[in-house]
Amino acid sequence: MKPVVIIRFFPIEGPGYFATFLDNNHIPWKVVKVDQAEAIPSTLQGFSGLVLMGGPMSVNDDLPWIPQVLGLIQQAIELNIPVLGHCLGGQLMTKAMGGVVTQGPIKELGWGKVDVMNHPVAKAWLGDITEFEAFHWHGETFSIPEKATLLFSSPYCAHQAFATDIHLAMQCHVEVTEEMVHTWSTLNAAEIEQNLSSPAVQTAQAMRERLPQRIAALNGVADQLYRKWIQALKA
Repeated sequence: MKPVVIIRFFPIEGPGYFATFLDNNHIPWKVVKVDQAEAIPSTLQGFSGLVLMGGPMSVNDDLPWIPQVLGLIQQAIELNIPVLGHCLGGQLMTKAMGGVVTQGPIKELGWGKVDVMNHPVAKAWLGDITEFEAFHWHGETFSIPEKATLLFSSPYCAHQAFATDIHLAMQCHVEVTEEMVHTWSTLNAAEIEQNLSSPAVQTAQAMRERLPQRIAALNGVADQLYRKWIQALKA
């Protein structure tokens, strides 16, 4: 099988558990590190799927690589190559599909409940899962593009994910590992401190409570989503 190409935008926001999932399923993958000025592919020929990770920047920022990534997403959609977006990656998908990204009502930093919609598209992606605890780290939110379907929502962010038949965009993070939670909560201590008045922001200590159990449960949700997504990979 051709490899999945994973676009990384920020050093501490790599593929995390998604890479473990690919390895467990014997699917080859390659990371393109935009944060290290590695060249974004001009074509998806030679790749089975396109995956976009997170980062602290906004899709509305004037960054030279954003138009390239938007073009790559549009190319993938035209070629029926599945696209998977995590946080910033989901926001890039929204913009490439004609939607908009705007400031959310409040920041979400840490663990929080997500409710799965009750319709056939959500069941195709998540089976019998009706809610789960996700990890969040965002201040912006995306609209649901035309021809896409809302998959899940949270009390503080109505649009947590959307999907088409083969593409999946998420605002929350299902790819985080224990190490990533520790790293993000340590290196972003100032951001946490500045936003503790928000009901959707946890202290670093709260983020780390019951971490092995929380990550194990989240891995189960990620498995369900990723299993559906890899069904459309191009051989």
